[in-house]
Amino acid sequence: MSKKIRVLVVDDSALMRKALREILSSDPEIEVIGTARDGEDAIVKAIELEPDVITMDINMPGMDGLTALQYIVSKEICPVVMVSSLTQEGALATFEALELGAFDYVPKPGGTISLNIRKVSDEIIEKVKLAGKEGVLGKIRSRLRRVAEHREKPIKKTVSIPTTDVKRAVAIGVSTGGPKTLMEILPELPADLDAVVFIVQHMPPNFTASFAKRLDQYSQIPIKEAEAGDIVTNNSGYLGKGGYHLLLRKAEESIRIRLSTKPELLFIPSVNVMMESVLEVFGSNTVGVLLTGMGDDGADAMVKIRRAGGITIAESEETAIVFGMPKEAIERGGVDIVAPSYKIAEEIVKAVKSLD
Repeated sequence: MSKKIRVLVVDDSALMRKALREILSSDPEIEVIGTARDGEDAIVKAIELEPDVITMDINMPGMDGLTALQYIVSKEICPVVMVSSLTQEGALATFEALELGAFDYVPKPGGTISLNIRKVSDEIIEKVKLAGKEGVLGKIRSRLRRVAEHREKPIKKTVSIPTTDVKRAVAIGVSTGGPKTLMEILPELPADLDAVVFIVQHMPPNFTASFAKRLDQYSQIPIKEAEAGDIVTNNSGYLGKGGYHLLLRKAEESIRIRLSTKPELLFIPSVNVMMESVLEVFGSNTVGVLLTGMGDDGADAMVKIRRAGGITIAESEETAIVFGMPKEAIERGGVDIVAPSYKIAEEIVKAVKSLD
């Protein structure tokens, strides 16, 4: 029998600790070895129990989850999955946690004390299992170092007149582990890329606006959350809006963004839906990029892009926090180039330049 994933549950609410313990203990591959009521208690228990994974609330009295996370990451104890409230404030704190080295997050439906936490039982179990895989902590630490190096470089944001004459597109899909990966790649794209960039990151509705602003802050090209009716401009980035598929509509002299809740899929926005819409408008002048994430969203669209004469790039197992989506695209024959995250921006630039 394989070794169980040993988990420490951290939350200031006794109700939440009980619920999370029950959810995690329902899976035969997981063992809850302890609980903690605040950040200070979490650090003491983490050192004492040496868990494989910690689930950490963000908002707690005394030492909060972010402070405890910093200590746990610096001491390389184990991966941490943040459990945060599904609010604007929760989103900002969550992105800060991801930048500090959290593996991923699960938003609590219904606020800090979530009476319906069991709605996300499957997501909690799945992310804890992914976080508990061998080698994850090393990948997180390596990515943190690379992102820190990017931050030290000055951002050269060029103010230019937007043009609707857009001939090339880069379609990027990403899921679990994505925010950190995008923060490593997008800042490296030049202001004169000569393409438009569309990004789908699996993320709840309240999170994408904050995330787009964060990406824009560190990128050379302007990045915004996609809104219905947006006129697509060259050398710009559009992040799919949570709860809506990102689609394109070709008008007489411009390309506009359209948002839709159809089809009803597991992930909305869907990478497949976005990539296929981009391919429909840009054809062989499409660069498809599939990064870290569980499942296979985007794999089929990558095959279609490659068959249509576009160029496809997948993140390699070396750096992918979760080698799911890229692996599926590779196995289905949908990938031209496989590269680690720190070389993806360079490959995107080369791919764009090689298009007609």
